[in-house]
Amino acid sequence: MGYRVAVAGATGAVGREMLRVLAEREFPADEVVALASARSIGKEVSFGEEQTLMISPLGSHDFSTTDICLFSAGSAVSKQYAPKAARAGCVVIDNSSHWRMEPDIPLVVPEVNGDALRYYRERNIIANPNCSTAQLVMALKPLHDVFEINRVVVSTYQSVSGAGQQGMEELFSQTRGIYVSDAVERNVFTKQIAFNCIPHIDSFMDDGSTREEWKVAVETRKILDPDIDVVAHCVRVPVFIGHAEAVFVETRMPIDPEQARSVLRAFPGVVVVDYREDEGYVTPKECVGEDPVYISRIRTDPTVDNGLVFWCVSDNLRKGAALNAVQIAEALVADYLEEAA
Repeated sequence: MGYRVAVAGATGAVGREMLRVLAEREFPADEVVALASARSIGKEVSFGEEQTLMISPLGSHDFSTTDICLFSAGSAVSKQYAPKAARAGCVVIDNSSHWRMEPDIPLVVPEVNGDALRYYRERNIIANPNCSTAQLVMALKPLHDVFEINRVVVSTYQSVSGAGQQGMEELFSQTRGIYVSDAVERNVFTKQIAFNCIPHIDSFMDDGSTREEWKVAVETRKILDPDIDVVAHCVRVPVFIGHAEAVFVETRMPIDPEQARSVLRAFPGVVVVDYREDEGYVTPKECVGEDPVYISRIRTDPTVDNGLVFWCVSDNLRKGAALNAVQIAEALVADYLEEAA
C-alpha cells in the first residue's frame, strides 16, 4: 500500500531535506506533494536524484487527499494549518515548536519513545522535537535505561542552519564581506555571527534563560523522564550545518566511561567515535549528511558522584529535523496506519 504524502514548507532548508530523506529511504508513497506559500508558486524542488516537484499552494490544499503531511513552515503556519489538516483525516508531523508541549500531542524521537505514537489519534498531530533536544535524548536514553540519570547540564553549539536558509545566507555574506572589507549587515542574528559566537538563541524569558534553553529542558523531560533535572546554555556558532553539545550527566547508579561506551554503542542511531588522540572524535563538519548521533570524548566527571562528560554531534537538518520526522512517519506506517487501513 502506498501513501499520499505532503511536505509543507518544501522550499525551506528543512523542507528540502525532508523531501531528500523521503526519497533516500524509499518511503512507501504513491504521491508526494510539495507545499509552500503563494509566493513560491511556480518554483520547483528536487525529489530524489532525478525527479522534481512543482510547488503547490498550502492555503488551498485539500488535506482530505493526503494521508501524512510533514510540516516545516514555522509555528504560525502550523498553528493555522495543522488543525485543518488533522480534521480532514491527515496525520500531521510538525517540526515547529507550537505543539510540542501540548499534553495530548506526542513529542517523539522513535528510538527513544516510539510507544508514545499510540496516542496520535487524540489530535492527529505528532510533534517533532527541537533539533538540539533530538540528538541529546538519543545520547541520554541508553544511559538513563541502565544508570538512571537524575541531572543533565548541557552546553549547545548550534549551527546557523537552525535559523533556516536565511541564517546560512547571513553567515556566508558576512564572512565574504569581512574578507573584502565590506560593512557587516545583520538581519537574522542579534550580533555578527561570522567569526563569532552568540550566547542567545530565541527570545529571553523572565528568569534570564532563552526560549531555546527552556525548550531543551522541558522537551527532554517530556520525552525521556519528567524527574530528570535539565539545565541548558545554548550558543549560536559560525558553522553552516551540524549541532554540537557538551553534556554533563549525573546518575543514581555508579557509571564509568567504559560501561557508558558499551551501552551507547548498542543503541540504534548512535555511533561512538572516542579515541584519546588527534582526530579521535567527531566534529560538526564530519556529521553533515549523516544520520547517526555521534558521541566522543567520554570521560568521568570527577567533581560529582556518578558523573560522566561527553561530546555529542549530529546533522541538525537530518536527525534534528527531517530524518526524525520521516522516521516518525515510517513508524506510523509500520505500526498504526496499516492496521487502521
